[in-house]
Amino acid sequence: MSMARMEKLEAKLKDARGLDEGTRTELLALLESLRGDIGALDAEHGDRAESIAGFAGAATHEAIRTERNPALLKLALDGLSVSVKDMEAGHPKLVNTVNGICTMLSDLGI
Repeated sequence: MSMARMEKLEAKLKDARGLDEGTRTELLALLESLRGDIGALDAEHGDRAESIAGFAGAATHEAIRTERNPALLKLALDGLSVSVKDMEAGHPKLVNTVNGICTMLSDLGI
């Protein structure tokens, strides 16, 4: 299920209006990295992978909306950060990717 969410998220980003090409390309690269990380995590911790994918989707949705709601973006970004909080030792690449996505999406929401 988390892979299907990631595919929908990538499609949404490709079609998002108001994103410059550099930002879109960088976000898509981060999402591709996240897809690989979640794929590896999915086998071990399916529920966790689903949470990460869900919060990534919610945060991206809020950041690229035409009429952004900063409170909803913050909630989604906080959820995404918390979803990987205690995973740094076992999955440092995943945590770095999520941190990069959070930073980029937070910057878009300003």
